[in-house]
Amino acid sequence: MRLSVGCAMWTLKPWQGRFLPHPSTAAERLRAYAGWCDAVEGNTTFYATPSRETTETWAAATDESFRFVLKLPKPVTHEHRLGPAAREPLAHFLHAIEPLGPRVHALWIQLPGSFGPGDVPALAAFLHRLPAGHRYAVEVRHQAFFDDPRAAAALEETLAPHRAEWVPFDTTAFFAKRPTSDGEREAWTKKPRMPLRTRALTDQPIIRYLGRDRVDETVEGWQRWVDVAADWLREGRSPTIFIHTPDNADAPDLARRFHAQVRARIPALPPLPEPEPIGPLTLF
Repeated sequence: MRLSVGCAMWTLKPWQGRFLPHPSTAAERLRAYAGWCDAVEGNTTFYATPSRETTETWAAATDESFRFVLKLPKPVTHEHRLGPAAREPLAHFLHAIEPLGPRVHALWIQLPGSFGPGDVPALAAFLHRLPAGHRYAVEVRHQAFFDDPRAAAALEETLAPHRAEWVPFDTTAFFAKRPTSDGEREAWTKKPRMPLRTRALTDQPIIRYLGRDRVDETVEGWQRWVDVAADWLREGRSPTIFIHTPDNADAPDLARRFHAQVRARIPALPPLPEPEPIGPLTLF
């Protein structure tokens, strides 16, 4: 039984001197982040495949229990839409992440909003081509998968043989009322308005939750996920929950707060690691 929590990134400028040491190297920032959270979304791999040398430093900065959920590169999912032309960039990506070993909790197949029910056969063919050594998690954004039970069932039937998870991005709390900060106003135009989905397909579900810039509103909005996560743990599942806010300024602390709320329900849940003390900011 395990509940993993994390953020959309492991380094952010407002975190320096608060959650992360400053000054510090990239490896030191990742090591410090891993003291706060035991999982992270690998969003940067969508935009560029890292070198093996880079992923070797990621491995050296984390222990084997740390969870990376790495997004497949844009050429694979958006440009070639999982078709045959995606094979070369996918092979390059899989080779690059090998040094992470068991730290790769899941490979995250985030599909564009235009990828609809008619494209499910392409996803099925793609999943059949993938190596069996990884777990896979699929995020869809086409409205039909949420509104049409037949489309949802077809997607679930495609994922089931591969034990692939359907990753929901819960933005319902964020869009419940108008934005009140600059970060929220920017997110209002960029984040998808996704319907709520709380069904897990596997024993290791992955959830992405978007709150607000006010801490109390973020905490209020995630209460349903505290209930769901506690139920999953009682069922023997080990979920991973990623906490987002528009500015992400408090995200590491919020992730730990979410874990603590679930642990209050499930006292047998192992605690998170204790973060190392961070010294004050310096000029040099």
